[in-house]
Amino acid sequence: MPSFHAAPSSEVTTTPQPEHTDARSGVPLRHRTIVLLGIDGAGKTTAATALVAGIRDTGIRAQLLRNPAGRRWMSRVAARFGTALPPTWANRLESVVRCVNVFVAHTRASVFPGTTVMDRHLACQLVLRSVRGLPRGRLLPWIMDRLPQPDAVILIDVPAEVAHARILARGEDSETMSYLVSAREAYLEIAAAKGWHVVDSSGIPENVAVDTLRAASHNA
Repeated sequence: MPSFHAAPSSEVTTTPQPEHTDARSGVPLRHRTIVLLGIDGAGKTTAATALVAGIRDTGIRAQLLRNPAGRRWMSRVAARFGTALPPTWANRLESVVRCVNVFVAHTRASVFPGTTVMDRHLACQLVLRSVRGLPRGRLLPWIMDRLPQPDAVILIDVPAEVAHARILARGEDSETMSYLVSAREAYLEIAAAKGWHVVDSSGIPENVAVDTLRAASHNA
């Protein structure tokens, strides 16, 4: 055990600054990128907002960046005109919008002095393709492999029935149960293969926030 002696008065001593840590987990949260994924109605945005607040509470700067594909907006426009985009065209448009948003988000994250939380990412588009019966393609996986890898990917999971009830309650859009069931299965399958963290968001928001922060702090 090393011993420490008081420095002479003529010398200037400095005290190392303590590393910021999460009081609940005791794990430091450094310059990192965290991605939250999940089906519609899972509570991704709520969890992401709470996660950013929790990180800021530790003294670390944090920002929330959203990476939508414009699917909800496109569905509204199509419904207004009494039509629907073919799945292939919908996928093409959504993929372009999603990629642009993700590229911009990673650019902002690269210069941000703190933790960036991303609400959705390119994996969401792969899940949509799977549910629609479309092939994965080569370009999107190629882009994903070359983007900076997130420090943590968290799947905000909830039973399809709960997600469906939440979507109906907010009254902004609609999803079929069959779609939600298939999307959830696809997300869980990828999560198991990739080793993502899975957080059950069917509980009270406070508990979900704590579990999400703990998952984000894992291996920090």
